[in-house]
Amino acid sequence: MFSKRKIQTSFCNYLNNNLNLHIYTRSISSLKVVWRKDPLLDQAIEHDKRFKQCARVVKEVLNEPGQVIPLRYLEKRRERMRLKVKVETFMNQNPFLFDIYYDRIKPKTEPVKFIRVSDQLLQFLEEEKQIYKENEPLIVSKLCKLLMMSKNKVVSADKLLHVKREFGFPNDFLVDLVPRYPEYFRLTGLPGEGKSFLELVNWNPEFAKSVIEKRAEEESRLTGIRVRPSFNVKLPPGFVLKKEMREWIRDWMELDYVSPYEDVSHLEQASREMEKRSVGVFHELLSLSLYKRVPVPILGKFCEEYRFSNAFSSTFTRHSGIFYMSLKGGIETAMLREAYEGDKLIDIDPLLQIKERFAELLKEGWRQRAEQLRLKQEKIKQDMELVATRVAE
Repeated sequence: MFSKRKIQTSFCNYLNNNLNLHIYTRSISSLKVVWRKDPLLDQAIEHDKRFKQCARVVKEVLNEPGQVIPLRYLEKRRERMRLKVKVETFMNQNPFLFDIYYDRIKPKTEPVKFIRVSDQLLQFLEEEKQIYKENEPLIVSKLCKLLMMSKNKVVSADKLLHVKREFGFPNDFLVDLVPRYPEYFRLTGLPGEGKSFLELVNWNPEFAKSVIEKRAEEESRLTGIRVRPSFNVKLPPGFVLKKEMREWIRDWMELDYVSPYEDVSHLEQASREMEKRSVGVFHELLSLSLYKRVPVPILGKFCEEYRFSNAFSSTFTRHSGIFYMSLKGGIETAMLREAYEGDKLIDIDPLLQIKERFAELLKEGWRQRAEQLRLKQEKIKQDMELVATRVAE
């Protein structure tokens, strides 16, 4: 039999624990942070708008058999590609991507305009393969980290396909890269059918350190003083927090850092420690991404794997000194503040060489087009001057 004193003590502890949990849950949900626009970080997204549009059209053509498609067929996909101008206008604006030629869709039909990739684009695609090859260890580590942070060390293969561009994975990483690393990965099912999963086979301790932990270790090495892992808080100019929110953040920052690779199955979903861990996971995910930003709807696909709450997006406004929630283009995008200086990325992911090379290809085409337009205008001007001279005579 339990003594009356023990029962009372146990009940009091239970009441206190649940009361504290209730107060904490209520305090989180009641803490409101007004969203404030950050023009420079919004501009960072705007920089890549034209490149991404071109990449969408290129992807559409590359996915076709033989990498060719009738012009009128591609024209019908403008809405899907979010293309505001006609395809032929787009091609004129962006030379070096495609060539136009005539062919028959069926035998005995009239030839129509077809689109195929240009020699310049083919050369870029070869360079892209080489960049992926040189950075394969980085890609493997990123993929391992995504699995190591997940609840059961397994993630839907179809969800990973959705984020391949955010993290810089090759298009064929599930069928080419994954089978070559059986010591790390096991793929079950067939990707594309909704029941395929990528599972972590072996845990690599070298991959189990977050960006924040590595930063603390480096600072400790340089200073000779043990530095505690912590988040960098970088509030934008003019951003003011209410006293209640400042006190809450101060107390929350004093909590021990919870690594995103740590087992947190024992933590309550509404606990302060779980909030700390969730922020750590978001920080690590954004750090692993190419542009240190990911659209919120894409992050939302991983609520189950990473134990995000249904209201996880409020984390980005509640911790405005760590993250920024951009609304540019009508899409909520979570951005890592510390990764940017103004509207420019500070540390460039090695895989962004692909984007830089693609940008060079586009810019070279734009320069050629501008030069052709200039010469054309000069010719028109010369012709008009010649006509004016003849009339005067």
